[in-house]
Amino acid sequence: MITDIDSLPWLSDSWHRLVQRWQEGRLPHAILLEGRNGIGKDVFAQELARRLVCEGSGEAAKPCGHCKQCELVAAGSHPDIRTYRPEDSKVIKVDQVRALGDFAVASPQVARNKVIILDSADQLNINSANALLKTLEEPNPDVTLILLQQAGKPLLPTIRSRCQSTLLGGPSMDDAAAWLVRSVAGDEAVEADERAMERALQLSGGAPLLARRYLDEGYVAAVDQCLADFRQFLKLKLPPEDAAKPFVKLGLENSLDLMAGWAADLARISVGGAATDAAMADVLGFLAQQNPPHRAHDILAQLTESRAGLSYNLNPELEIERLLLQWLALMPRKRRRAG
Repeated sequence: MITDIDSLPWLSDSWHRLVQRWQEGRLPHAILLEGRNGIGKDVFAQELARRLVCEGSGEAAKPCGHCKQCELVAAGSHPDIRTYRPEDSKVIKVDQVRALGDFAVASPQVARNKVIILDSADQLNINSANALLKTLEEPNPDVTLILLQQAGKPLLPTIRSRCQSTLLGGPSMDDAAAWLVRSVAGDEAVEADERAMERALQLSGGAPLLARRYLDEGYVAAVDQCLADFRQFLKLKLPPEDAAKPFVKLGLENSLDLMAGWAADLARISVGGAATDAAMADVLGFLAQQNPPHRAHDILAQLTESRAGLSYNLNPELEIERLLLQWLALMPRKRRRAG
């Protein structure tokens, strides 16, 4: 597990700017970390929390690693740092935010201040967002809130307006590839050849930590199986219930992300652009020739509808079959009637 900001050099400039603001007494009480998924926002947040409670670093940018505060953080038992994230659902519940509020107004136990990390802040529902507003509007001087936003998901305006945003940049594709090679080198638990690493980076949009997770979890092979069965389905060589199986194994949310990437590529191709997923370029190129550009946005709208229902225990098999039939509707009528 990566816990050192130094191992993610593309975050260095943002890190030093934010630490300097803190040292100058200009750090806002609520910070919103934005940027692509898989570039290290969570590592940045955890390291910042550690620096804010550290007592041994002096003017240094990094936490010292050996004071009492750093030892407590390393042991995962620092009482003045709390992280809140979605637990058994896809949303951050109001009870979690109320607990956050209680922690925010309590006195620090061992450090001079407290740090709250709100992971997936865009997963606040209306009730939990309203509960958070009081903490944001009436902040205690000894508490810092660090909110993380998932890329592509809007944060409620009432929350965003009460935070100062820090946009974290990601690496170039070459730097991401070099980092991924170093990351897997010598790790016998990961079987990754050059092709697998290239494919993982492509699927992650060049986000190296996400690409590494894809390698760890066998995501690349699972996606390739989805694509192979999807091709057969469009040729009417697989029924929807069979074509849905690898997507169900991949997971509904991952499948929605995958199809959203395909739909976005379809929209790009329809207006003369190129696909980001080279493995799907031929299929999407064919579909783009057969359909007006707005059909890609119709698919995206269907995926948005499915994503909105993730917190309501959708049946994955039925939902994926429904989406597959939306894709099949893009095929020429003669092809769809064949067989």
